[in-house]
Amino acid sequence: MLVIGLGPAGGSAAAAAAKAGASVLVVERKNEIGIPVQCAEFIPLPLSAYAQAEGILVQRILAMNTMLPSGVAEQSKFAGLMIDRAAFDQALAREAQAHGARLLLGSRLRRLDAENKQAAIETPEGERNICYRVLVAADGPHSFVAAALSLPALEVVHTRQYTVPLERPHTDTDIWLSDAYPGGYAWLFPKGQVANLGLGLDKQFTDDLKVPLDRLHRQLVDEGLVGSEILARTGGAIPVSGMRERLVVGNVLFVGDAAGLTHPITGAGIAAAVVSGECAGEAAAAWLAGDHAALAEYEEDLRDQFGTTLARAVAKRQWMKSLWNMRHAQDDDVHRQGWIAFPEYFV
Repeated sequence: MLVIGLGPAGGSAAAAAAKAGASVLVVERKNEIGIPVQCAEFIPLPLSAYAQAEGILVQRILAMNTMLPSGVAEQSKFAGLMIDRAAFDQALAREAQAHGARLLLGSRLRRLDAENKQAAIETPEGERNICYRVLVAADGPHSFVAAALSLPALEVVHTRQYTVPLERPHTDTDIWLSDAYPGGYAWLFPKGQVANLGLGLDKQFTDDLKVPLDRLHRQLVDEGLVGSEILARTGGAIPVSGMRERLVVGNVLFVGDAAGLTHPITGAGIAAAVVSGECAGEAAAAWLAGDHAALAEYEEDLRDQFGTTLARAVAKRQWMKSLWNMRHAQDDDVHRQGWIAFPEYFV
């Protein structure tokens, strides 16, 4: 089995397949797993079992504070964990290796011949031609595998994030909903002595992420919550168009962001990446062992788990999209209908 990408989805797929006895090769373009981090680093409590290795858990989150355009703030129960995302990814990779998976770091897929089940991989030692029987595409929102199979690109929003000093203990995540962040929102996620402060925007409405993020940063500095120093910068793309029309194409399985499993409203994707990766790894191993229905069952299972939630989020996103940059985008009631913390979202 060939896995492209070694984030949470790829690591989980590799570990699950290797545990089941499959021969697994993983290709990862980064030289060091998980670095640089492109994530707000929050996971929900059901993923606690994956945060047990040393160095992963940083702090516990008790609730979510949502700030509406009027300035009204509402608190919701939303417990979770702030993690070191690089350590999280590295722990999954170590587990895969412990069960026999082989890792090619600093390497990337250059060409894919799906008909003949061959992949040209550029490695630090030169190009290698890999023959595979089943492939797991865990290569993110701009999946090279999907492009090679002529599948449509996923719609994305773009993010920008600063790591800043936290001036006082903070146990909640903070969310800002505003027409200043069209197609997305802003966040502050506390992480021990620092915080991840960021925002996501739809570039259809604005290309400028720096100005609104700097404005929010200055506001929080003035409030005494964070320091003025920017310790690190990161950013990336988050898929928001929902699940791909097909999660299995021939003997290729899509997982995580590459499958479009990231939540189109919140951008949350780690839990879906781990779940889909494990399911894909198990399905691939079963298929390799002779279970010819395993790949189709993988797609069916994933649609059962995520289909309703993602369809609702896509519909809400499309509704909100018609209102951005209009007067209604300044109304609290509109944002209450478009954000998961409020009961109006589920109506």
